Amino acid sequence: MALTLTAKKPKAAARSKHFRKDGVKLLLMASPFVLFALAFNYVPLFGWTYAFFDYHPGIPINQTEFIGLQNFRDMFSDPRMGPVLVNTLALSFLSILTAPIPMLFAVMVSEVRSGWFKRLVQTVSTLPHYISWIIVYALAFSMFSTEGAVNTILSHLGISDTPVNVLGNYERVWTVQTLLLLWKGVGWSAIIYLAAIVSIDSEQYDAAKVDGAGRLRTIWHITIPSIMPTFIVLLLLSISNLLSAGFEQYLVFSNVMVADRIEVLDLYVYRLGLVTGDYSYSTAVGMFKSVISILLLFTVNFLSKKFRGQGIV
Repeated sequence: MALTLTAKKPKAAARSKHFRKDGVKLLLMASPFVLFALAFNYVPLFGWTYAFFDYHPGIPINQTEFIGLQNFRDMFSDPRMGPVLVNTLALSFLSILTAPIPMLFAVMVSEVRSGWFKRLVQTVSTLPHYISWIIVYALAFSMFSTEGAVNTILSHLGISDTPVNVLGNYERVWTVQTLLLLWKGVGWSAIIYLAAIVSIDSEQYDAAKVDGAGRLRTIWHITIPSIMPTFIVLLLLSISNLLSAGFEQYLVFSNVMVADRIEVLDLYVYRLGLVTGDYSYSTAVGMFKSVISILLLFTVNFLSKKFRGQGIV
């Protein structure tokens, strides 16, 4: 017995040393991303101090007047904050309402039997994610402007002689932007659900076939319940980002006719800081958005632990 114990010790020591080496390698591989996150997500937090000063470019912060919470009081009396928050929440809620579509799309792709056609659909649906919003705007303008391809075709076919200005429709701008966002992101978002579907135990499908379940019943009773935890986690994360409706999309699609309807909080902060030069007030608004987002994250995490038994953080 003594010989057996002494023989196992070197093996355990070697295994522990191997695990330590692997841990160091993984840490070194992750270090660039950690440094990137620190540089672009945490170091800028020192700039929150500008929200408490009447800062003007070129004047050192120690020579700037301290105004305390004045910018935050001005924010609640700002007449533009109301419409901006309405636009942000409306576009975020519309995005949340379309959240099941990538899941359903992933289920449909997983049911395709032809391997080459499945790869084709995945490639075509994922490509828009890599197209910048400037290119998307150029494509949308060439297609849906008053002199674009759609109005030209409708005019030649005699269907409509009056051009429809889709990108300048004040009443439909939220719907148009939501559809564009869905087109750009549905394939990319479906990748997560496809990964969850692949991880489902195949024995469940075999048992369902033995019991006589068809394809629709198999999807309803096995596939969807198995990927529902993934959907709930992504949905809760979307709720925590209610005030982060986006920036690039609404910046490039903004025009005189629809600017008031798609000016979201991030775009408002950009215009306050870089266009009008009101750095202190724009910092206060951005700080307000970040604090509310953190509170929403902890709230949905608490609700998730209470109703699901596990949190997302």
